[in-house]
Amino acid sequence: MRWLFITHRGAIGKTAEIQQTLGCEILIQEEEAYLLPGLTVTTFSQEFSLDSTAQVIWTTGHSPGSSCLYYQEFGGVLFTGRHLVPNEKGEPVPLRTAKTFHWPRQIKSLQSILDRFTPETLQYICPGTNTGFLRGKRVIDQAYQRLASLDLQSLLQKQPLL
Repeated sequence: MRWLFITHRGAIGKTAEIQQTLGCEILIQEEEAYLLPGLTVTTFSQEFSLDSTAQVIWTTGHSPGSSCLYYQEFGGVLFTGRHLVPNEKGEPVPLRTAKTFHWPRQIKSLQSILDRFTPETLQYICPGTNTGFLRGKRVIDQAYQRLASLDLQSLLQKQPLL
């Protein structure tokens, strides 16, 4: 394995140990690289191509350097970490907690995902949490259509969490 891709700051706990064990390179969005002092990391700003079929995309909001990995095979798969997760009905929604970095930016990142992809290029979402709500399924299918059905204006108006 060449890369260890970190999707957000909450996922860095054992990075040094994993890198030492696997001998892999660490890839993290530049906003969060400072959280790994003493480690050699590769950073990116907006996006980074791993190869011809996989790209990493900055999706700020959940954390300053929150990022997703897009794999273009199988109709398009977006590994979202905690940026998009299933709700209790198994529908993809942006995750908002008291520690969410910047809710309006997270909604803007969701809009950029909708602008970037189409129903033909985004078939699946693989979330990094709340997977129990998928009731045994491993992915959220019809991903683009489900994201497009979200009312982003309504999401922006949600009251802040304290």
